[in-house]
Amino acid sequence: MNKLKNGIEIVDYLPEWAEVFALEKERLSGLTGLGAEVIEHVGSTAIPGQQAKPVIDMFVGVNPFRPAAYYEALLDPASYTYVHAGMRGRHLFAKSTEGIWTHNVHLMPNDEQFHTRNEILLRDYLRSHPELVEQYGAVKMQAARGAESMNAYTRAKTAFIQSVVDAARKERGLPLEDVWEE
Repeated sequence: MNKLKNGIEIVDYLPEWAEVFALEKERLSGLTGLGAEVIEHVGSTAIPGQQAKPVIDMFVGVNPFRPAAYYEALLDPASYTYVHAGMRGRHLFAKSTEGIWTHNVHLMPNDEQFHTRNEILLRDYLRSHPELVEQYGAVKMQAARGAESMNAYTRAKTAFIQSVVDAARKERGLPLEDVWEE
């Protein structure tokens, strides 16, 4: 990603994020041709008490999983922009409302790995271990202060995220894996 113009905004948790997610979930669920079978609220806005960028992250498990161009034609280009993020097995669309970035919509196959993706494991582990939420908030604030790009911000959080995901995977008896997709 390019150098940030205005930095990264981290805000206190807002309970209305659950409602914002539910509204977008309803919109996407009703979209003919999307093939959404499951829609999950992930990321920090899905964790009560967690400081976060005010952007709702969504995982949409679709069947069948199609090329990005199919979804680009299906989603309203005035709201959704395809992001070439280089993530394997998923397509990322950033949604903006009135010029403000509001959602990250990750489209991916609804397969046997969907509910054991690292982002879902991280969310669930932090929800069940609230003592880590404050620690993660401090990591995020430090990362945001020093980040010159979204990539640098994400990289600065990786060690903490990896430790939490490792704990979640061990707790569920899943093999460990790197949280950073190359």
